[in-house]
Amino acid sequence: MKDRNILITGGLGFIGSHIANSLMDDNSITIIDNLTSGRLDYIDNPNHDNLTLIQNDLNGLDLTATLKDIDYVFHLAAMVSVPLSVENPIRCHEENVTATVNLLNACVKNDIEKIVFSSSSAVYGENTNMPLKESEIPMPSSPYAASKASCELYLKSFHESYGLNYTALRYFNVFGPKQDKNSPYAAVIPNFINAILENREPVIYGDGEQTRDFVYVGDVARANINAAESDYNGIVNVASGKRITINELYEIVKKTLNADVDVRYLPKRPGDIEHSHADISNMKRINLEIDTTDFEKQLVETINWFRQDLK
Repeated sequence: MKDRNILITGGLGFIGSHIANSLMDDNSITIIDNLTSGRLDYIDNPNHDNLTLIQNDLNGLDLTATLKDIDYVFHLAAMVSVPLSVENPIRCHEENVTATVNLLNACVKNDIEKIVFSSSSAVYGENTNMPLKESEIPMPSSPYAASKASCELYLKSFHESYGLNYTALRYFNVFGPKQDKNSPYAAVIPNFINAILENREPVIYGDGEQTRDFVYVGDVARANINAAESDYNGIVNVASGKRITINELYEIVKKTLNADVDVRYLPKRPGDIEHSHADISNMKRINLEIDTTDFEKQLVETINWFRQDLK
């Protein structure tokens, strides 16, 4: 992708910053971020001539004016915490659903070429039809998951009603450098790493036999760019297609860090799902393949970033 005008909501965050860094040298990038969880130092060159930063909430902007001359929109800004959504569902709806509908309306008014939406595997809930296919009926078990499922429906409706092109990417458990260790969203890997590096006792919620399908943030950034350039309108799982228990994951992290620390088990949190495993056959629609043999190498890269960040 070159010489395009791109808007990234949540562009200073974990995933959004990776997308921005990948595209900034060859495109004009506008980032909207309220800095709730994003950090300016996640951008490789925050003074880049191609970067415009708007520090604000989506609901606090005239989005129709903001999107003037924009070609592509990557929409990542959202409340991403399941526990917080359970605690405050109204705020979750406003930040996730209302903001998205406002953004979609502005996209239509500005004749945007395509919007790529960051959804979540949380929409599947406790569906046991593994591996999970995009055709499954959503079974959200938290307001956060319900908000993502609602946004997917709005995307489809805006495509049918106004011809707005879109791809909704259902991320499974994303990990990698720049992940917020304090975020409750898919945060098990940074929590393990930071607990060990800080000589604290790592925590597992539940018995640790719940399974997750992990995917590296670099692959997720690539999925977004591929989706924007594809002609596919619809939903795509973004995952490795493999699953691992939290207990197994901890043993790998512990071994990688050469640590000997016992884990502490706490009760399962409301809204957390038990098992997650993606059918990834739809990724071919956006020309995406993921090399699953790189998991431990990616884990080392993640650990090295957290080591440096702690300094």
